[in-house]
Amino acid sequence: MIVVTGATGNVGRPLTQALANAGEQVTAVSRHAAAMPDGVRHVRADLAEPQSLTAALDGAKALFLLLSGDLHAPDARPTDIIDLAAASGVRRVVLLSSQGVATRPLGPSRIAMRALEDALKESGLDWAILRPGGFASNALAWAESVRTRGTVAAPFGDVGVPVVDPADIAEVAAACLLDDRHNGGFFELTGPEVITPRQQAGAIAAALGSPVRFHELTREEAKAAMTRFVPPALADDTLDIISAPSPAELRISSDVEGVLGRAPRRFNDWVARNIAAFR
Repeated sequence: MIVVTGATGNVGRPLTQALANAGEQVTAVSRHAAAMPDGVRHVRADLAEPQSLTAALDGAKALFLLLSGDLHAPDARPTDIIDLAAASGVRRVVLLSSQGVATRPLGPSRIAMRALEDALKESGLDWAILRPGGFASNALAWAESVRTRGTVAAPFGDVGVPVVDPADIAEVAAACLLDDRHNGGFFELTGPEVITPRQQAGAIAAALGSPVRFHELTREEAKAAMTRFVPPALADDTLDIISAPSPAELRISSDVEGVLGRAPRRFNDWVARNIAAFR
């Protein structure tokens, strides 16, 4: 049996479906009740309270670990989840980490993630670590403004990165959970092309068949919007990355193709599958 945390999210949902399609027994974990594919067991648990995972991990052979934002807080102890998994008999953990652990290792959240990576490597379990860059699904933040005003508002409109489709992350995660060949691997996951926010707005417009205006925010405007949801330091950190990506963050990785035997999906592919959100 395989346990998937964050099972209702952009990565967890397609991963749960892929594992079920492969004939695996799957336990999907989320904080709230949710509909699941046929045959998938759902358990409500909060990763901020690792002991709430005990029932989900009973009888599990593998765990997909995706941390919610509060588990990056200074007083959080996500390593307790790895300890609990090992004590429950789990033999393999696939961790969803971040590209920034390698490219910008000094950010507070990335220092914590690096510590979790190290704890996993030293746990005695089989492991694989996924380090995706920016997610194509971040464009869902524009869905309401596209629906109601035909507008995408974002800073740094002509600065791009190779955003990755969460469905590709899910497929790589499934392969790492099921195939021993990927044990001990670090996988940097990106899309196949650098794409700017302005170009993303154009791709949404093309899929809708109607105009979408791009409005470029100043850094100050973007920070004000972001700090409604995240601490100011994290907002500044994110804005630093998207305003001036490093050469490593602009590099198109071959790891999706190396694991899946095909090129990663383009942003346009993600838009085509999710266009209903923008209508």
